[in-house]
Amino acid sequence: MACRRRRWDLWAGAAAVVATVAVAAAPGTSGAQTAAQPDYHPSLGDLMTMAVQPRHIKLGQGGRARNWAYAAYEASELRNAFNRIARTIPTYRNSDLAAMVASNIKSPLDDLDAAIKARDGRRFDAAYVQVTHACNACHQGLGHPEVVIKVPEAAMYPDQSFGAPPTATARRASRR
Repeated sequence: MACRRRRWDLWAGAAAVVATVAVAAAPGTSGAQTAAQPDYHPSLGDLMTMAVQPRHIKLGQGGRARNWAYAAYEASELRNAFNRIARTIPTYRNSDLAAMVASNIKSPLDDLDAAIKARDGRRFDAAYVQVTHACNACHQGLGHPEVVIKVPEAAMYPDQSFGAPPTATARRASRR
């Protein structure tokens, strides 16, 4: 009797393993897939929408709030986003993206960095407009004049404060 029970246990265990493998390999299941998923290759537009446009908006909002530390952070992130995109998609419509970014956006970003370092709101505003114009010049040069970027008019990230962070003293006082 014990021998029959062991054979039954082995058979039931093997059947469970086979069923698990069959379910995991079946199309449309949440189990492990045997077929490789295709690589995702974002387009230039995808990368601009994911990496550049939010940085441009947040940079403008940080600068409008005169939060110089945050504006410096976002300016660096924006510059890095352009550089990553140029490495990811070196050529677009026969245009060298690194060269196009360098010729269009480097100087306005340098002016913006100088305004941030000087904590000069009027210089920041003027430089930010130039960065925005440089974006549009690139779009035109790449054959997309329909993509027009502007200085944001409203807060686009309602869950983020763009003002300077509270000091440690203010945080302690607010807890009382």
